[in-house]
Amino acid sequence: MRAAINKRRVSLRAELVRLGLRLLMKRRSGFGVGVADSRRRAASMQRLIPRPPFGTRFAMVDAGGVGAELVNVQASRADRHLLFLHGGGFVTGSPALYRHLTWRLAAAANARLLAVDYRLAPEHPFPAALDDAATAYRWLLDTNADPRQIAVIGDSAGGGLTLSLLLRMRDEGMPLPYAAVALSPCTDLALTGPSLAENAEADPMLRPEWLPRMVRHYLAGADPRQPWASPLYGDPAGLPPTLFQVGSDEILRDDATRMAAHMRAAGCRVEMEIWPRMPHVWHLFAAILPEARRAIAGIGEFLERSFSEPATTPAAARGDRRR
Repeated sequence: MRAAINKRRVSLRAELVRLGLRLLMKRRSGFGVGVADSRRRAASMQRLIPRPPFGTRFAMVDAGGVGAELVNVQASRADRHLLFLHGGGFVTGSPALYRHLTWRLAAAANARLLAVDYRLAPEHPFPAALDDAATAYRWLLDTNADPRQIAVIGDSAGGGLTLSLLLRMRDEGMPLPYAAVALSPCTDLALTGPSLAENAEADPMLRPEWLPRMVRHYLAGADPRQPWASPLYGDPAGLPPTLFQVGSDEILRDDATRMAAHMRAAGCRVEMEIWPRMPHVWHLFAAILPEARRAIAGIGEFLERSFSEPATTPAAARGDRRR
């Protein structure tokens, strides 16, 4: 497993973003805990999303009975697809809230992107979100998308959902996508990662005490070690090449590093990137953060390498490629 650590000097803008997150989010009592409050704040943030470049198109589609937003940029290839699963602790978030990221991912990969508007907890607990993700993936296959030109990408809760989707599709005998990307993923709903305590102070954005309520909303009594809920506890053998990107100070750092190590031990190709001092899913700050733009460019490079590999090479047998 390649556990690359970005060696570039942390930008002044990144330090200012860290400070702002600590003051405006982490220190605000109750932020990110109450579902109604989280959704109101998310809706208010949507008005601040920068406009995409000219030629970017967003269209709502019915993906087999699941709502989704189809994103096309000028560089999008009709035969290349990204399935995007947003974060938000399984209780908030939407494709519209992620438009400033999804068009960038589509451009980096020269692909069309389908952002799934999956059902949210607590109204729709596990496995509703996973069911919707699986339905949208099957819809892509039903529209003649070649799985060798499909990648699944998710951030935070959506990053864990990405890995759960891979396990489910493999278990059900479905053709797997050719690559996956997990950004600051939540892979262990039993909340056993050492970084939850080790980075409790260092993380500029999240508090570990916020997570148990999110887990209760999502699982509604289901086993937190069920692999389709917490992919860390599944057998990842045969899963496609996967890129992990996580910040060094995140409380969820070990959700990424442990999952990457688990996959590598099972013979999967894994690229693990730990970015110093980056906040949770710093990619969302691409409009102002050079580190976010570099990380997104790296995602595009990873996907281009994955899509360009020979179609006859089994996913689990591909060797680790180091940069």
